[in-house]
Amino acid sequence: MKKSLLSLAVLAAFSGAAFAQSSVTVYGVVDMGFAHEDNGVAKTNKLEQGNQSGSRLGFRGTEDLGGGLSAVFALETGILVDTGGFAQGGTAFGRQSYVGLNGSFGSVKLGRQYTPIHIALDTIDPFGTGITGGGSGINSLFDPHGVRMNNTVNYSITTGPVAFQAAYGFGEVAGNNSAGRKFGASGTYANGPITGVLAYANDKNAAGTDSAKTTMLGGTYNFGPATLHGAYAWNKGVATLDTRDAMIGVTVPVGAGAILVDYLRKTDKADATGNSDSAQAAVGYTYSLSKRTNMYTSYSRNTNDSAVARNAGGLGLTDTLLNVGIRHKF
Repeated sequence: MKKSLLSLAVLAAFSGAAFAQSSVTVYGVVDMGFAHEDNGVAKTNKLEQGNQSGSRLGFRGTEDLGGGLSAVFALETGILVDTGGFAQGGTAFGRQSYVGLNGSFGSVKLGRQYTPIHIALDTIDPFGTGITGGGSGINSLFDPHGVRMNNTVNYSITTGPVAFQAAYGFGEVAGNNSAGRKFGASGTYANGPITGVLAYANDKNAAGTDSAKTTMLGGTYNFGPATLHGAYAWNKGVATLDTRDAMIGVTVPVGAGAILVDYLRKTDKADATGNSDSAQAAVGYTYSLSKRTNMYTSYSRNTNDSAVARNAGGLGLTDTLLNVGIRHKF
């Protein structure tokens, strides 16, 4: 009997050690606010979720496999807090869903993941790809190439101040490996006050006969009283696509908050008439109530030339957006 009890005690001790090596974290964001938008055709007042950050519920975990190797996973669903539904078209885990391995070689993850160029844009945008332009920030005029990629193999590694990642999304069209496939890569240098990023995206069309390609160069510089932001992108391919995107911005810390300002411009080189350009100017303010909760507000104005209707209700029209809200992270 004593031997049996001793065996059970030893087994329990080893089981406890094994379980201690694995951890799962539940996390999320709840973001709600009021928005007033005038798209040039109609004015709308609405209670809107995800102005600053998309509301979400997620599970992420890691297990120590020994020898410096660990297994990782994430399952993250978008929540429409204003209606109680699911975002990303109702997909169960539409924000992220992947499993992979971490080691001295870097990280390899398989599943639905963010595009490298979206991550790069989020890194350098004063508004963090949120609040302005209908809650899409810099993505309102720059191209994040879908924000996320399905059926993706992502490799990333960080060495000192340099980080690199590459992602390949299978189109999974029988008999045509080019159709619908996606590829992206980025390199980031972050050291002291300087952050610089170079990103590339290449998406094949549904037939696999043409590609939409973007090369983006951007960065930030923190000189103490403020941080400067800048980016420039070249977009080509898919028939006559030939545009340029530019952004300049600044973040000014003020006590427990920060003032955010940027100006975006999209220039269409394919339109010889010069009537297909768009621009957006925005100013915002965030104030931290705690480490997890903050208030925010912003005003953005998007203008279009006579041949385009980006983010507006019709050709040549202007869209304005004013919002105020609260975000809580857990």
